Formats: sequence, structure tokens, C-alpha cells
Amino acid sequence: MGKDGPGAGAEGLVRPVTPRVKPLAERLYGRSRGHKLRLRQEVLLAVTLPRMLFREADAAEPGRAFSGTYDQLWLEVGFGGGEHAIAQARAHLEAALIACEVFENGICSLLSALVPEGEEATAPLPPNLRLYTDDARILLRALPDASLDRLFLMFPDPWPKARHAKRRFVHPGMLPLLARVLKPGAEWRVASDDPTYQAWVRDVMAAQTLFEGDEPVATRLEGWPPTRYEAKALRAGRQPLYWTFVRR
Repeated sequence: MGKDGPGAGAEGLVRPVTPRVKPLAERLYGRSRGHKLRLRQEVLLAVTLPRMLFREADAAEPGRAFSGTYDQLWLEVGFGGGEHAIAQARAHLEAALIACEVFENGICSLLSALVPEGEEATAPLPPNLRLYTDDARILLRALPDASLDRLFLMFPDPWPKARHAKRRFVHPGMLPLLARVLKPGAEWRVASDDPTYQAWVRDVMAAQTLFEGDEPVATRLEGWPPTRYEAKALRAGRQPLYWTFVRR
């Protein structure tokens, strides 16, 4: 995949990738739209989204994309329905949060939770929350070194088939890129309910030295807002696991 392929960067800190691990795919997501959008959703995308949009051009000086001044910069990759991103933004007014999602229905879900119908152009929006709607890797490559204080990956698509492993965000080829943009001591939170993905996270993170972390816990910790995907997993009898990794 180019310079961010497996084993690149941060000299000597990532062990050689085993031959069975394929390089990252050109993109890590599938479709970007599900069912046909309703009129309200179309209005949200056309009118409200531009008011919250974080553009690639903002990445060089990310703080300038927000209203106000913030002590920390956080990033969520794949915000799903937006429950976690909204809760974090409201609970941590000291942090600016960029929330990434390509799936239009999920973007509309977040926006509809913030904006009453009929107020798409006027309703106040969280000043410390911005949305990035392209592949998160594009943004990560554009961000300055050591610019992120926290990273969230909540219940990502597990891509459970072996041939799709190259699309998983937790991947040996991603770690040098994440290590570059995360400050030393920065926290990376990962949650998954999929047994295949859980085993994959264990294997990938055991074979690197850029991040340190303990064994995952089976109970969501304080400060980890719930998501609809977590609730769905619990209803189905699947056990989520929660990891906290720290950039060395």
C-alpha cells in the first residue's frame, strides 16, 4: 500500500510481519450508503453536515477547524450511529473531537440526534465536534506528528473472513501510522464483540512494540459511553472486550 505498508516507519519498533498477513487493502470500508435516504436525511447531509465538516485541508492545523481553543485533540474512527462521539464531546469540553464515518446513514443518525427537524441550518452544534466523511487513513496521513491525545475504535467492522483481513483497521500496516500521529502516552481505545476480531487484536498487538497495554476487560469501564452496536451484541449473547493501548 505504499509507505504505510507493514513494517514501515518508526525504525526497529515493529517486528517483521509474518507472511500470512496480507498488506492493507486500498480502502478499509465497504458500501457508503444503505437504504435509500429520506428527505430529512438528504437535508441533513446538504445543510447540516457542511456546518460540522472537517476537511482534509484542515489537517495541517486541526485546531483551527473548531470553535474555541482546546487542550487535547481526539479522533474516533468509524463512529457508527454517533452515540459514543456525541457523549464524549459533551462530557469532555476540554477536548476537540474529530469523528470519522463514511456510511451516510450513520452520519445522518448522528446529525439527527443533534438537530431538531426544521432547524438543520440554525440549530446550535457542539463546538468541539467535527465530522470527517472519507477514509480515516487519508486524514491520519495528513495530520501532524504527535498531534492526537486519544484515539477510539469502537466495534469496527470485523471483516471476519480470512481474505478480508487486509481491511481490518487493527493491522500491522496501520501501527506505524498510528504511532506517528499519537503523542507518547496517548491512549488508544478498542472495543469489539466479534471473536475473530478479538483474537486478531490479541495477535497483532502481541507482535509489536509501539504500544503497551494490558489484557482486555469484559466490562465497559467508566468513561466509555455505550453504543448501539454494543447493545446489539449483548442482546445477541456476544461478549464485548475492551482494550486500552498506550503509545510508548
